[in-house]
Amino acid sequence: MTLDEITVRIDKVVAEGDGLGRLPDGRVVFVERALPGELVAIRIIKQSKDYARAEIVRIVEANDRRVEPPCAYVASGCGGCDLQHAAVDLQRKIKHDIVFESLVRLGKATDPLVLDCPDDLPLDSCRTTMRWAIDDHGALGFRAQGSHRVVSVDDCLVAHPALRELRHSLAPGARSGIEEVSLRVATASGERSVWWEPSDVALGAVPARTEVGPQGVVHEEIDGHRLRVSAASFFQASATGATALVRAVRRAAGDPTIWTSDPVIDLYGGVGLFALTVVPADHPVIVVESNASAVADAKVNLRDRPATIVRSEVARWRPVPASVVVADPSRTGLGAAAVAVVAATKAPVLVLVSCDPASLGRDVGLLARAGYRFEYTEVLDLFPHTHHVEAVSRFVRDERLSPL
Repeated sequence: MTLDEITVRIDKVVAEGDGLGRLPDGRVVFVERALPGELVAIRIIKQSKDYARAEIVRIVEANDRRVEPPCAYVASGCGGCDLQHAAVDLQRKIKHDIVFESLVRLGKATDPLVLDCPDDLPLDSCRTTMRWAIDDHGALGFRAQGSHRVVSVDDCLVAHPALRELRHSLAPGARSGIEEVSLRVATASGERSVWWEPSDVALGAVPARTEVGPQGVVHEEIDGHRLRVSAASFFQASATGATALVRAVRRAAGDPTIWTSDPVIDLYGGVGLFALTVVPADHPVIVVESNASAVADAKVNLRDRPATIVRSEVARWRPVPASVVVADPSRTGLGAAAVAVVAATKAPVLVLVSCDPASLGRDVGLLARAGYRFEYTEVLDLFPHTHHVEAVSRFVRDERLSPL
């Protein structure tokens, strides 16, 4: 061992995908690509008074579920799939444990019920929407872990075959001034779209029969329902993932025959995915969404339903009584303002879709103080080979908790 090496035992993997251990002086150290239980020799690359960050010099004792990454670009530094060195069962256990810990530590939940998604989710060749960075030579790729450096990637392991085809059909060459290119394909219709930023810079030749720009539209089918999705509208990263998410939300929402006659409120409703697939066709629904593109799509997707589409920030929307609230906020979660909106609906059931375990934990605590009792969380591995995790949680209104 060299003088700048330190040996530490890794306790667990935390929310951003790093292994967590303790330095001899008691400080926490976050170690890139370390796995639970491993003994690793590390080199400090950044430190502060309270914690440090480190890279592995060598593995002294490896986790028996450590594997050789299936994608060759990991060795080139691509940071897109930061858990490829863990076997799939270990990846999913890590995500399960991260969600559980967040519910306990941040949400103050006692022995929370955390379930794993029963659907057989694909591991590879599944992503139908991806955003690619562009290097100084105009090549498409992904950023290195913890860096702005772009690693050129020709063939992404997790991209759907149709998305790979679209990526390869883009003309090679310099793309001066373009920072990122977003590609989307629809498995149901075969349609595809390309959108880049800044949009006033020429990308170069775009393949025929490809929608171009933020208004480019594709149509996807999710759980038997056809949806219009514009390029500038948020949508799930894969059709299979969206389908699994819809089924999880449906399970959490419960039997529609026992809902009240009040409308379902779909907060951060996007293009109307849950309003269309989870809510019965004859039940009123209100979609609240701030993105203009998504609002336009939702109006098309729900045109044959008793639906009201409201373009508004959730915190600014005036709540009305609801039978069920479904909320799918960004990574920052609901926060106090949106929790107050949820509580004001007095909905008997809340379904919260979370894409960040820390925000989920914080929201659980806020919701408890607002009168919503946590029942369970279902963990979905919609982003295989990465630390990213999706969670669907069910809450019920408990008057004993409510301050209202």
